[in-house]
Amino acid sequence: MSKNAFIAIVGCPNVGKSSILNKLLGQKIAIVSSKPQTTRTKIMGVLTDGEVQLVFTDTPGYHKPHNKLGEKMNKAVGDSLGGIDACLFVVESKGEIKKGEQELIGKFKKLGVPVILAINKIDMLGDKKELLERIVQLNSLYDFEAIVPVCAATGEHIDELLDEMKKLSVDGPHFFPDDTLTDQPERVLAAEIIREKILRLMDKEIPHGIAVSIEKMREREDSDILDIEATIYCERESHKGMVIGKKGAMLKKISTFARQDLERFFEIKVNLQTWVKVKEDWRNREGLIHNFGLD
Repeated sequence: MSKNAFIAIVGCPNVGKSSILNKLLGQKIAIVSSKPQTTRTKIMGVLTDGEVQLVFTDTPGYHKPHNKLGEKMNKAVGDSLGGIDACLFVVESKGEIKKGEQELIGKFKKLGVPVILAINKIDMLGDKKELLERIVQLNSLYDFEAIVPVCAATGEHIDELLDEMKKLSVDGPHFFPDDTLTDQPERVLAAEIIREKILRLMDKEIPHGIAVSIEKMREREDSDILDIEATIYCERESHKGMVIGKKGAMLKKISTFARQDLERFFEIKVNLQTWVKVKEDWRNREGLIHNFGLD
């Protein structure tokens, strides 16, 4: 007898949704950075453990949009709540309940969907009383199936969280082969790995105006080398100069760290070539958003 469950991972920006997904899968498929709105599209992760197959959808952080890309990111969250068996609602371990979180709870109530609450970043708490207060505060807003405090950074209580989600699985077939990890094409994963390095190495407004397109991705026939050609798009000419850096130093650093990650993920030597181009105000241009696969 096999079981399955489709679970949407939702929450506000920068609460650790992608980190939790990566920890659950035991492998990194979603990029992670300290900057909000790192995830731009729905990323599906598949975990098969014995008879149970859990299909996760990691969604962008629910936020007040400032451009067309932001609107599409919020729409991706709403779309993910349709046709699912349950939600994994991720919040931080302290702070006030955000407006976006209140809106998401309102959506849960309308759908009547089972929700597991993951309170992340418990390593940031100085006093365990804070955690108890947080649990009482959130539990008063919705009848959660379970509340599990976790630390995605260390993996603390991730197994308990997984056990709670398995309880929500229902009898039915596995929709993906048991060795499937994600539905994301290899080109998308490669582009996201490169974008993650930009997010981590650069600051302020530049990273959010960045998109990465994989122009070529092909393994050589005569040797175990994967050739990848990528174009980094930014919104302004001045940003292009910053991404390239003095004498190409920043671009070289981005490419070096990205190549190392790509080699670990694809388990093959990678020859990475990167270029930087300008597409002004692309986050408000429907055609370019579509071309970058972000709609």
